[in-house]
Amino acid sequence: MATLAIHHLHCQVLTDHGPKEILRGVDLTVRQGETHALMGPNGSGKTTLAYALAGHPKYQVTSGTVTLDGEDLLAMKVDERARAGVFLAMQYPVEVPGVSMANFLRSAATAVRGEAPRLRTWLKEVRAAMERLQIDPSFAERNVNEGFSGGEKKRHEILQLELLRPRIAILDETDSGLDIDALRIVSEGVNRVRATGEVATLLITHYTRILRYVHPDHVHVFAEGRIADSGGPELAERLEEEGYEAYVRTAADG
Repeated sequence: MATLAIHHLHCQVLTDHGPKEILRGVDLTVRQGETHALMGPNGSGKTTLAYALAGHPKYQVTSGTVTLDGEDLLAMKVDERARAGVFLAMQYPVEVPGVSMANFLRSAATAVRGEAPRLRTWLKEVRAAMERLQIDPSFAERNVNEGFSGGEKKRHEILQLELLRPRIAILDETDSGLDIDALRIVSEGVNRVRATGEVATLLITHYTRILRYVHPDHVHVFAEGRIADSGGPELAERLEEEGYEAYVRTAADG
């Protein structure tokens, strides 16, 4: 059973003015089959946590531990984390000029699975996933995210999620910039992966609107670089009514 265990994690980001501490002691455990919603205001450190888990070199862990099934995740290189089953859907997916979606997806699947998928089976798999996400088949020959709208980029992220079948899915503000129809389509893709029961999901968001489609098992409030509160779905409903101000004030005073 895949288990991501984060214990007392501290992390700093490198800026033009030197290192700045962002995470200040994060404790969180996400188990296979569970969906955890991590909610909080801008600047609270949610994206820093996502990038630290994925191994972005700009984010330096200064103390604490992160394990995946007991293995030291922080000791792994970025590609090793991906092969171990860590998947990050980025808030702002990057463009990759000169690399087609089709080549990118097959290369990624080969790296994660350890061998190239059989071409005929793979093409059927990709076509079916693209159809479910309402992605035009012609996009397979376009460069990755180049000229894509915000919604198209997010659908491509979920396409990767469906095809790569990770053990830990970190979805960083997947709902950002989506209209109602795109939000529904993307959420359905997330739910298809969740329904397998094989993935642990960490869903990072500001708002509750995606939680109307993707129902979390646990909700956490992130403020000033740490988890300030945890609960069930009712916590998200309370945040919708009351906002984050009280949590931010308490975290800053602490």
